[in-house]
Amino acid sequence: MAGPLAEKHVVLGVTGSIACYKALDLASKLVQAGALVDIIMSYGATQFVTPLAFRSITHRAVVTDQFNPDSEYSVEHVALAQQADVVVVAPATVHCIAKLALGLADDPLTTTIVAAKCPLVVAPAMDGNMYDHPATQANLATLKERGVVIAGPGTGRLASGLSGIGRLLETPELLGHISYAMGKDGDLAGRTVVISAGGTMEPLDPVRVITNHSSGKMGYAVAEAARDRGADVVLVTAPTSLADPALVKMVQVRTAEQMGEAIQEHVKNADALVMAAAVADYKPATSADQKIKKSEDDLNISLAKTEDILKSAKGNFVRVGFAAESENLVENAKAKVGSKKLDLIAANDITADGSGFGSNTNQVTLIDRDLTVEELPLLTKYDVGNRILDRVKELFRD
Repeated sequence: MAGPLAEKHVVLGVTGSIACYKALDLASKLVQAGALVDIIMSYGATQFVTPLAFRSITHRAVVTDQFNPDSEYSVEHVALAQQADVVVVAPATVHCIAKLALGLADDPLTTTIVAAKCPLVVAPAMDGNMYDHPATQANLATLKERGVVIAGPGTGRLASGLSGIGRLLETPELLGHISYAMGKDGDLAGRTVVISAGGTMEPLDPVRVITNHSSGKMGYAVAEAARDRGADVVLVTAPTSLADPALVKMVQVRTAEQMGEAIQEHVKNADALVMAAAVADYKPATSADQKIKKSEDDLNISLAKTEDILKSAKGNFVRVGFAAESENLVENAKAKVGSKKLDLIAANDITADGSGFGSNTNQVTLIDRDLTVEELPLLTKYDVGNRILDRVKELFRD
């Protein structure tokens, strides 16, 4: 299994905004993700960035003329529309958004969009006050009613020097919206999945904490995989250095107690809980109000056991746990299936190559409630997430 964009045909429309330079990075990242990318540029876009720049990235002809007799496409808007798995307009100017809302088709991009049946992602980019204009808001509302995914815009410094809403989203956020658009009607559509991630932090004092090496990458990957299959995703996460996944509800916590409270709140209406977080088993029995000063004496810390979140979470949902082990992998994981009343556990040896904390890959062993063991090969964490969700989908049927 590969990422959500692998072997997908993406039509990227670029319209006349200074944010065109960001579309070069988006095209590059789409190609790196394995997508086949065709670029359609408006006349205005060609005044900011040359077609050659995009062709150098995609290694494919760039469409700028609707009736080019030398094109590899007989009728470009029909040929591209039929091939596309998704059409993305980034950046989308106010003028382009208005044409799309009205259903106008007077250039290669708008005719392709009208002819396409695939998902459409529109990423607005505009200068000060243009986004808030009633006409722009009405046009975006019209597009949303038609099922168009509106990606952004973001807030910050604009080309004019003003600050406000109108910035084109950054590439990682755009990629998340594109993946979501392609999978929003997927096999987990209508399901709510709660996922935990990261390593909790238990305070000794206002400065120091007890924590672990968890990067949060596994939980975030499961969240993205669930989103890309149409699920409504709630990600309860301890502090990490990772960017928030697009179109995922984020719940930020620090301690095991806070994580437990947040999860209990959000599993009330959930279909599945995937506990990928590394939750502290113990916390300081007391936390000092002021910084503990260094002295010549040793410091002895009394630890108290934390509540087991999976055991205590109440509700009718599929329960998936993780077991990060350094020895006796299968035996320890099987014991947790019984003690925590799990439907599935994903166990990994943190000492194995490619499976340690912070890696982008993982090799896990899946053990279900019948104690059936399935060993997976070394996969990206996104692919591991999908393999887990495959099993969760089967458990829904059960």
